[in-house]
Amino acid sequence: MRHATAPRIMTPAQSTLIATIAEQLGPRAVVTDADDIAPWLVDWRGRYHGAAPAILSPATTHEAARIVMLAREHGVPLVPQGGNTSMVGGATPPADGSALIVSMRRMRTIRRIDAAAGLAIADAGVILAELHEAADTAGMRFPLTLGARGSATIGGLVSTNAGGTQVLRHGTMRRLVAGVEAVLPDGSVHDGLAALKKDTRGYDLDQLLIGAEGTLGLVTGAALRLAPRIAVRAVGWAGLASPDAALDLLRRFEAASDMVESFELIPGDTLARAVAHLPDARAPLAGTHRWHVLVEAASGDATADPAALIERVLATAIEAGLVEDAVLAASEAQAEAFWRLRDSLSAAERAAGPAMQHDISVPVPAMPRFLTEAAAAVEARFPGTHAGGFGHLGDGNVHFHVRAPKGIADAEAWYAGDGAAASRFVHDLVIAAGGSIAAEHGIGQMKRAELLRTAPPARIAALRAIKAAFDPAGLFNPGKLVSLAPEGDAT
Repeated sequence: MRHATAPRIMTPAQSTLIATIAEQLGPRAVVTDADDIAPWLVDWRGRYHGAAPAILSPATTHEAARIVMLAREHGVPLVPQGGNTSMVGGATPPADGSALIVSMRRMRTIRRIDAAAGLAIADAGVILAELHEAADTAGMRFPLTLGARGSATIGGLVSTNAGGTQVLRHGTMRRLVAGVEAVLPDGSVHDGLAALKKDTRGYDLDQLLIGAEGTLGLVTGAALRLAPRIAVRAVGWAGLASPDAALDLLRRFEAASDMVESFELIPGDTLARAVAHLPDARAPLAGTHRWHVLVEAASGDATADPAALIERVLATAIEAGLVEDAVLAASEAQAEAFWRLRDSLSAAERAAGPAMQHDISVPVPAMPRFLTEAAAAVEARFPGTHAGGFGHLGDGNVHFHVRAPKGIADAEAWYAGDGAAASRFVHDLVIAAGGSIAAEHGIGQMKRAELLRTAPPARIAALRAIKAAFDPAGLFNPGKLVSLAPEGDAT
């Protein structure tokens, strides 16, 4: 964990910039009260603590462009921030107070929903849950959801190429974003909101900005692909003996229908922690099972029958000995209770004590073996730890946690010592399996050194070249993802 050092006194450049923005854009565009700034200086996990003398808050794309232009003139770094739900410290400012936060939370307009075209145009500060509600009112839906939907913003989701629980059917933000509007580091505005289906004018700037973690531009809006509103859905829960059985079950669902949207794999001990963590929660199945699967199937066609699909596939899987027990949610309330358990897994793991969390991906066929063998290898290498993972089996995304030994006296020392060593070990196992050390949470500041250590040199060189071309002064989200100079990547 990195705590902030005492922030340095506001520089003359910062002071002049703040005063100029307040004069030109009004007092609401600048926040300097320390108590108001404090909640936005710490990442969601509490691992990184930064410092910033002000938060700049544009209300429009024009104001965002003006802020960027003035910051460039004064040489002041900017850290874009949405809902501050980054898992890798991607929106936390540097600890020395050298940068200002640019909050997109005043840009909350859903500019247009076109049900006929299947598109929504939304400001960067729109909260995901708000977009869900607006799309539903229009008879449509935005088919991406995650546990932080009540605070995560569209700009942050675009900037991190967020995934969530419906990637199996609908893909990550890369597939769901039809166009991006962003202020580039020189203050110019890239407008990709026309959502052209064909455009071969060279490099795809929208795709460069998606997943760039605010290092190449300040996302101010996005054109997003919508799907028909769900007319019918069904949610089932199954208990199994192994991840291999879960993968076999997934293949059976895929062969039977294209209605399956989510397929979540959860170890039994992880589920037990979630049940204990949530008030009045209970396990969906009686008895004990080493592994669990949550499956959801849905359709925009009211005549479809996803419940019959889930029931039929689970029944044949039980007959084949793949599934030990299963239940179909009997109501929407029960379906939501199943999902509440799934959405609470990260919080329950965090409450269990110090741990190194890893958002990783491996090829789908390799995921069952990785879950069991990697956990065993970590526990053998680091005695006393407990390792395990849960995640989206359909896309190979594993949330792999290594929990510190019980009764650890100094959590900070463990994070810096055995915890860091365990993470390097996990990442080496991931690379050996042909996977990625960042699946849906990004690199941020947490994984910069590991990206440099594990990625091919050609990839690092390309990332630096792109960063240098867009942001030669290095003013956009400094200390995240990749730096311009090799020595700047050491953490």
